[in-house]
Amino acid sequence: MKHYHVNPLLKALAIAASAIVVAGCGQSANENVNAVKPEVSVHTVIPQTVALTTELAGRTNAYLVSEVRPQVDGIVKKRLFKEGSDIKTGETLYEIDPATYQANHNSAKAALAKAQANHKVSSLRASRYKELVKINAVSKQDNDQATAELLQAQADVASARAALDMAAINLGYTEVKAPISGRIGQSAITPGALLSANQATPLAKIQQLDPIYVDVSQSSVELLRLRKALASGSLTSTDQARANVRLILEDGTEYGQSGELQFSDVSVDPGTGMVTLRAVFPNPEQQLLPGMYVRAVLEEGVRDQAVLLPQQGVTRDSKGNATALLVNAEGKVEARVLTVSRTIGDQWLVDDGIQAGEQVIVEGVQKVRPGDAVQTVEKNAATDAAVALSAG
Repeated sequence: MKHYHVNPLLKALAIAASAIVVAGCGQSANENVNAVKPEVSVHTVIPQTVALTTELAGRTNAYLVSEVRPQVDGIVKKRLFKEGSDIKTGETLYEIDPATYQANHNSAKAALAKAQANHKVSSLRASRYKELVKINAVSKQDNDQATAELLQAQADVASARAALDMAAINLGYTEVKAPISGRIGQSAITPGALLSANQATPLAKIQQLDPIYVDVSQSSVELLRLRKALASGSLTSTDQARANVRLILEDGTEYGQSGELQFSDVSVDPGTGMVTLRAVFPNPEQQLLPGMYVRAVLEEGVRDQAVLLPQQGVTRDSKGNATALLVNAEGKVEARVLTVSRTIGDQWLVDDGIQAGEQVIVEGVQKVRPGDAVQTVEKNAATDAAVALSAG
């Protein structure tokens, strides 16, 4: 058998080369392991103070409404207003023929003058008899008669004065005046029409539009929920929230003036289970008209330590429960069932199921499953908005 002598230098080089190859293979394996970890964007939960609002449908109603009706019978001589115009309290709207009422007024005035003249005569007679009866110049019966006639004359004067006042009132009613200020609508009659003091049909309608009411309906269930939240302290109410009612018009635009909640009804409609809420809004330009469909945004209160999650980080399971994928402290994916109550903008308000500081996956959900190890990148909404604005 032949023995081969290996050069020690060559042997050392071979060993070194083998070590390099092995080391290179180990490094490549580690890189492959790291490359397997998917990268996901996460949202770190940070509690914040949130003003909770509710949007309710409703309609506008005039602040004051007055139906103009005649208070005396007669023929209309003139209409003194323009339909659809703004009028002031006390402005004359219609003139009723006053001839009959003027004659009655003159007659009542003359009757008062006659009663006053009779009263003067009776007063003088009673005064004389009062002195004469003391010296027995007249009988007591005549004195009593004079006194009674004076009292009768006083009553006649009072009656005549009342009749004159009534005649003056009726004469004044021949001018049909506006009881309130506002915008008057279409006239139901024209000059020459015969009016009756007891007629059911109004001559016209006046509506005060500044300010204006907005009546909305809220479910009694929601009202009870809100009261319980306020009682438990999870919601706090402020006077500023009460005074800050916003309005969304039919075309989707927001009304430029904020309103104030006035009251809620004291009873629930048995047919619908709804409670009526009334808010009042300034309407200087009369942009709002009675009967318009609107949506009122009311502030329910303020919730401290509220948890908001982006909507893309929340999904629904087969039972309809809200779920989210979180990255736990070990860097692994964990499924969590959440309790959510409503959306606020593009976020969910979470009532239960997650704590402050936990990380919710908002991007890359499709690439991972519970138990997978992942690499995380913090999702920053402010940075994303800046990048989008720069790209635009």
